[in-house]
Amino acid sequence: MRVEEAVDAGLVDEPRVVTLCAMCYNTLKRANHLYRNDADKRRVIESIMEKESRPYGGKAEVIHLLQLLKEVGWEKISERVEKPLEGLKIAPYYGCLLLRPRGFGVDDPEEPRIMENLIEALGGEVIDIPFKSRCCGAYHTVFMKEEAAELSYKILRQASEMGADLIVLSCPLCMFNMADRQSLIERLFRDFKGIPVLYFTQLMALAFGLGGEAHLDENNPDPRPLLRERGLWR
Repeated sequence: MRVEEAVDAGLVDEPRVVTLCAMCYNTLKRANHLYRNDADKRRVIESIMEKESRPYGGKAEVIHLLQLLKEVGWEKISERVEKPLEGLKIAPYYGCLLLRPRGFGVDDPEEPRIMENLIEALGGEVIDIPFKSRCCGAYHTVFMKEEAAELSYKILRQASEMGADLIVLSCPLCMFNMADRQSLIERLFRDFKGIPVLYFTQLMALAFGLGGEAHLDENNPDPRPLLRERGLWR
């Protein structure tokens, strides 16, 4: 029996697609909404998928891992923490795609708390920056590198000025603009001082005592010197 048939028969709940990437979440969430609510677009999608062996009936629900963690409960997550992130000042960054358009985001687009709650559950201190939902430059980084670097610079500088030790995010594109582009930002803005940028899952790995699984050696700038200083990395 296919998943769609099992759902129709009431044998299982609505299947869920859990995403980690903010871009994937936003794209899949909006595409699923169009399939369910726009007959014309549904016909187009079905015509494209007509050769698939298993037709899609719109039964899946798209959620982000942050939403699943919220369902698990922040208290339960705190119970799993082996190495609390005490003394670590962390600025959550949502960007565009986790919160917009309204009605599709993982939290209130004006006053999100889901990443803040996670940080607090892991024992860290939240640095609430006003630019946490501003665009970092997105695909402008492909053909307008300097413009994207300037947008990212403003977010990174604000986090540093407000006392953040590092920034936590979800989107690989934001990671590229705000972390890997820091060398370009340093050339363009001489007053800029680098700041580590981590995925929220890497932060969880640290707090759960799974530092080696965080693969921090792949982050640029390298967050390990800061974490060693705070006693969170050997």
